[in-house]
Amino acid sequence: MARLPRLIVPFQPHHVVQRGLNGQALFQDADDYIAFLAWLRSAAKNWKVAVHAYVLTPAELHFLVTPSDEDGLGLMMQWIGRYYVPYFNQKYGRAGTLWQGRYKTSLIDAESYLMSNSRYIEFLPVRKGLAGQPEQYAWSSYAHHAGLRSDPAVTDHALYWALGNTPFQREVAYKELAGSDLSPEEIATVEQAVLKGWPLGSERFKTELQNRVKRQVLPAKRGRPFKKSAPAEQGE
Repeated sequence: MARLPRLIVPFQPHHVVQRGLNGQALFQDADDYIAFLAWLRSAAKNWKVAVHAYVLTPAELHFLVTPSDEDGLGLMMQWIGRYYVPYFNQKYGRAGTLWQGRYKTSLIDAESYLMSNSRYIEFLPVRKGLAGQPEQYAWSSYAHHAGLRSDPAVTDHALYWALGNTPFQREVAYKELAGSDLSPEEIATVEQAVLKGWPLGSERFKTELQNRVKRQVLPAKRGRPFKKSAPAEQGE
């Protein structure tokens, strides 16, 4: 099934995925991760995109972000690539693109799925065997949410702040909420949405979204549309 055209809605969370070309490593040492995060912070500030959660793994990136307009997210991703790709190519003696096509994104129903997507992103290193627990992986937002260190790349979402009245309460509540990875079914739901460009939320959310943006946001149903038979003429 074809992917839907990318849908960006201001002030709504989006799950963004970018992968390396043919499994190409995006980072080879700690300096690469540090450089990328510095450009991410600058780009997010320049284009007014709030980064709520992220993970950088050797071959793919995941962000949970809220753009403030329709163009900011795309401009942010272009700006990062304009700086990071030449840096990486020069350092490692390569040429050409670093990315596996255009970045993918799924618009998120915050009330129903923001915390699930945050957990999906921050547990990715565990699922990939890069760490035993999310707090053991240096290049994600988990340590920020769990109160282990402050991360200047992260802008906390209102739903994270709603977890408690103090930083300590929020951090404890988040650690309890994110105490384990999502179920296989939940993981599949998140992955299907972002890889195919579908919104992730309740049926009501999807219907209201489609009415709001005046375009298709859900995959078309398979098969030919039902055709009503013509009414019989009088006397037949």
